[in-house]
Amino acid sequence: MGMEHVWTGIRPRAVLFDLLTGLIDSWTLWASVAGGRDGRRWRETYLRKTYAEAAYRPYEDLVREAAVDSGLPAAFADRLVARYGELEPWPEVGEVLARLAEDVPLAVVTNCSDELGHVAAARIGIAFKAIVTAERAGYYKPHPRPYRLALEALGLRPDECLFVAGSAYDLTGAASVGLPVFWHDRIGMTAPPGSPAPVGRYDTLFPLLPMVLGTPNA
Repeated sequence: MGMEHVWTGIRPRAVLFDLLTGLIDSWTLWASVAGGRDGRRWRETYLRKTYAEAAYRPYEDLVREAAVDSGLPAAFADRLVARYGELEPWPEVGEVLARLAEDVPLAVVTNCSDELGHVAAARIGIAFKAIVTAERAGYYKPHPRPYRLALEALGLRPDECLFVAGSAYDLTGAASVGLPVFWHDRIGMTAPPGSPAPVGRYDTLFPLLPMVLGTPNA
């Protein structure tokens, strides 16, 4: 998947990431718990519910409700939570983030609980300057509060940063606070109607390196 728009902005002073799709292949774990297509339908149902939720309710409750709405046993939510430590980053994440971290601070903005957000972030193996969860913010993305909390932790303006979206729903949320958005569309999602265009849309994180570091791509 190639770039939709050429990056012409200044080099960002920090990079913020969606965690559970932007950096981590959470889809495989959901599929493992529920089985193939059922897992994808469950996760897509969860995403729609979460991004329509606004004020925080327990993440586990939303996962459980999404299972039931998808025709799956509610107990699958407990199995998923119990296996959160099995989450794996996308293959190039370690290399790309290690190089970025040498030059700029990195932060995470994720729609889950504090406990599970930190479990998932630890799977990356990088020291993030900020990990902002929906529970900490009191709101789920795309509400502005989670993004703004991360910017406050970094001490930077939105136009000084770059947000890496995994879910298509982050296109609107991040842009609403003035963050340029790089869409890491790993699984081939459809953007909601009227979503702002990202500065780039790729199925890999490697193009982040020249955008952020100003160096040739790996």
